[in-house]
Parts: sequence; structure tokens; C-alpha cells
Amino acid sequence: MTRPRTRPVLLVAARLARFDLRRYLIGAFLWLPVSVIPLAGGLLLKEIFDLIGGDAPAALEHILVLCAVYAGVELLRGVVIVVAWSYGVYWWNAAATLLRANVLRSILTAPGPAAARLPHSSGEAVARMRDDVSDVVELTDESVPLAGMSLFGVAAVVVMASIDPVLTLALIVPMILIALVSRLMGTTIARLHGDARARGAAVASFVGELFSGVLAVKTAGAETAALHRLRHLNRRRRDADVKDRVAIGLLHGLTVAGIEVGVGLVLLLTASSMRRGDFTVGDFALFTAYVGWMTGLPRVVGAILYRIPQSAVGVGRLTRLMAAHEDADHLSRGKEVHLTGPPPPVPASPPRHHDPLEVVEARGVTVRLGVNGGGLHSVDLRVTRGSFTVVTGAVGSGKTTLVRALLGLVPLDAGTISWNGVSLDDPGSHLVPGRAAYAGQVPRLLSASLRENLLLGHADDHLSRALKLAAFEDDLAGMADGLGTVVGPRGIRLSGGQLQRATAARALVRDPDLLVVDDLSSALDVETENLLWERLAGDGPETVLVVSHRRAALERADQVVVLDRGRVAGSGPLKELLRTCPEMRRLWDGVGNSGQTPLILRSRVDPPLTS
Repeated sequence: MTRPRTRPVLLVAARLARFDLRRYLIGAFLWLPVSVIPLAGGLLLKEIFDLIGGDAPAALEHILVLCAVYAGVELLRGVVIVVAWSYGVYWWNAAATLLRANVLRSILTAPGPAAARLPHSSGEAVARMRDDVSDVVELTDESVPLAGMSLFGVAAVVVMASIDPVLTLALIVPMILIALVSRLMGTTIARLHGDARARGAAVASFVGELFSGVLAVKTAGAETAALHRLRHLNRRRRDADVKDRVAIGLLHGLTVAGIEVGVGLVLLLTASSMRRGDFTVGDFALFTAYVGWMTGLPRVVGAILYRIPQSAVGVGRLTRLMAAHEDADHLSRGKEVHLTGPPPPVPASPPRHHDPLEVVEARGVTVRLGVNGGGLHSVDLRVTRGSFTVVTGAVGSGKTTLVRALLGLVPLDAGTISWNGVSLDDPGSHLVPGRAAYAGQVPRLLSASLRENLLLGHADDHLSRALKLAAFEDDLAGMADGLGTVVGPRGIRLSGGQLQRATAARALVRDPDLLVVDDLSSALDVETENLLWERLAGDGPETVLVVSHRRAALERADQVVVLDRGRVAGSGPLKELLRTCPEMRRLWDGVGNSGQTPLILRSRVDPPLTS
């Protein structure tokens, strides 16, 4: 593994120190006496032991006064530590919040599809936001006591050198060697720490999936297999954590060994001097007191040195969550963190746009998925104002990929998306409420009330209408808590059909120019399905784009676009396609590519559509 890049890490650390410079400097000044006070303690110990071991008898009262002063100095140091630590907690949490807010800002608002940079599970993303942010902030936090430790080290060396320069040099050399070893171990620590973080994220991800899929595990009788998998992941995490901690422990052990070597050198080199009287018991007490505190500086420097590669791993993992054009500079930008007091006001709804939909087009859209050539190949799609367009096709033909590409949710390998004839560099930033709203194929609800899930911070001006259009009013009437009903993780307390219609209502609340829905009615009974499409086609948004193979949707379409293996096989009114498009006729006859999978579900009450 190559040595991790330190420049982005140092940039982030410097930014974190500056974003709330007042608190950072106050914290540093509070920690300054924590490191400097031991200078006075060492001098007091020297005076006490010289009085006790001197040739002339010392007054007991004088010794007791010095002991009381020494105890007072140490008590003062303890009070300062508590104050400094309490004050520093706010800065630490604010710095961590800044990093997390910037990552979330990028995921939610930066140009380009966010799905391409998100990890394979939410558990891993949470692990990065927790553990990697902590690593980066800890690096900056380690620099806080650096000034005090440096001041103590310089002053202690001056004091000790005035007593015995040779002995002072013998104490410094092991500490210099420790700093060099810390530097040399940086690459190894980064590799081991990165592996430990990845293994920990895998465990967090699997645990999250277990909680969300507990019903699937139980109904499949897979409890034993799930536990076996969890044990396997935990063993791998344990092994990686042990290696990581051993490397850091080895570095810490070298520092402790340096302390012990220093004390041993004091004992060896001062024995003859003490017999001659050139080196007093007080001098020995001062040296042994200072040698322990002097290791604070190499400890801090060593901690910074091994945290740099650790933080390099964290910065890399965090920036991979951000847009392609963003880096460590964007990760640490900004100064606004609201941990106390009210947050800034958030608009109740997005501002109304000034370019209402006339036509939205996809031209030559190509999206390559995987190594087998899946995706889309030079697909054209034109949706005009006031139309009801249905995209249909066999499973895997690219229907969902097409609408997601149109909305900028997946990156294009070729082609353009335009709104009212204007090509969009970043469709994902342009086709947002109220220009467009999307009800995806997989409903995504939060463990919150139904009202919160439908509005998501939006004004409730269109809520009643949205619920009616989504054919949800009868379901709502049957819920004891109404809109206050908590739906559970991913809406687990709702049925499949309720989930789909709640997702549709959430899109309709935005009152979009273009409503895009994907496989909206697959979990509905025939009566509810017909009612839903009747309302959407009759009273819903003026322009609707639907992904569906359901008869109730196809019969209401002004335009049907048929996809076959990522290409447009036909486009036009349904009756015309049934005459001219073999793929449409094959789908309408209910036979998929395998010759067995029925795709068009006929109503039992409606007569078959003829040409």
C-alpha cells in the first residue's frame, strides 16, 4: 500500500481549527496551563527533597508549607483539566457536525446522481459518518495540547540542562527515536485502520439489513444462516481491529519504553554524581518528575503522526460519498453550525419555477449497467404537456433505468436530457419539485408518522387532494390515528398497496408539472387499481409519465413506449402498436421473453382490447 496522501488531511484539520477559531484558541489556552503547571511541580519537588536530604536540618513547618503548595498546584491543574475538557466538547461536536453536514449537503444537493457514490448499504454510510468523522476530528483535537506540551518541553530542557546537559541529552535521544518510528509506521497504520473500518462497516450494514428484513429471515427459516453470517463478519472485524490496535499499542508501548529508558538512564548516570554530591536528591526528583511529563510532547506528536494516516483513510471514505468534482476542500468548508439556539428557517415549500413544462425529451440516451451490456442503448423519449405516457416492456428491458436517467438519478454514458428545448447539464438538479415528482418502484418510507412521510417538510396545501388522487382516503379513515399513524421502519405497518399509494400521494403533494410513477399499482386489487388510474388520468397532474405493464394504465395512455433489451421497439398509441409492434403484441398476449412469464395482467371484468 502506498503512503496515504497527507495534504487533504492537513487541509481539513486546518479548516476545522479555523471554522470556530475563537473556541479553538480558548480551548488551546485552557489546556496550556495543564501542560505548564508541572514545571512548578517539579521545582517544588526539588526544593522539598533538597530540604529533606540536605546537610542542615530543615524546619518541618517549611516542608509542610511546600507540600501544601505542591498539592494546591496539582489540584489547580485538575480543575483546569475539567474546565478545558468541558469547554472543548462543544468545539469537538461542532467540528464533527460540520463534516457530516457537508457530506449530507453534497448527497442531497450536489450535481450528479447520488446513487452512484453511495455505498451498497445505509449501514456502511452511517459507519462512515460516525467513525471516519471521529477520526478526522480527533486529529485536529490532538493539536490542541501541542502548544502547551512544546512550551513545557522547551522549559524543562532548559531547566534540566542547567543542572546536567549530558543527562538531558540522554533523555531526549530516545524520544526523538520514538518520533521517527511513529513516522515510519504511518503506512502500516493506515492500511490496518482502513481494513478495520471496512470490516466494521460491513457488520453495521448487515445488522441494519437484518433489522429491516427480519420478516424475510423468519419466513425463510434462515435464522441460523443469518447468525452464522453475522459471526463470520464479526470474526473478520475482530481480527482487523486486533491488528489495528496492536499497531497502535506497539507505538504506545515504544513511547512507554522511552519513558522507562529515560528513567533508567537517570538512575545509571546520576549514581556517581550523587555520591560526589554534584547531583542532589532534589535534582533527581526533578528529573524523574520531568521525564514523565516530557513524554507528553512525543506522545502528542506520535498521536498526530499515527492519526494522520488514520484520518487520511477517513477523509478518503467521506469524500467518496460526495460528488465527483468535490474533494477535501468541500468537505471542510463553511462555518454555520447550529448546536444551540433555533436553526435558520427552512422554506415551507420550494419556490415556484418560472418555466412550466411544455416538453421534456431524452435523446440518444445510453446507460451502461454491468459487464453484460445491460441498460439503455440510444433511447429517445418525448413527453409533451398534457400527455399520459406509459413506458412498458419485459422485465429487464430498461423501463426503470429510462425514467431514472430522465430525472438525473443515474449517470448518462451518452445522450441528452432537455426541458422545453433547453439541454440540461444536470437533470437531477433541474427536475425537482415542483417541475417533477417521482414515485419510485420500491416505496421508501421513514419510521415516522404518515403525515411526516407525505410532507417531508413540504406545505400541506395539496395534501387532501393528493390523498384523494392516490385513492388513499378510505385507508386513512380506517386508521385510528389518521395521519398521525406511525408507519414503522420502511413503512412495515402498511400493506403493499398502501405503501405504493402513500408514495404516490407524497409525489402528488408537490403539485408537479410532471408526475413520474414506476410500477405504481402492482400490489393493488383490480377495483382499487382502476380507481387510481382513473383519478390520475382524469384529475391528476396535467402531464404523467408511467412505467407499467398493467392494462388499466396502458388503456388510458396517449402514448405507449415499448422497450426491448434497452432499445425502443415501438412508440405510439396502444391500438397502433398492437398492429405494428411485434413486441407489444407479444407482451399483450401475456408471454415474456422466457415464454412463460405473464407481463400484461388482464382485468376479469373488462373485455379484451382489440385492434
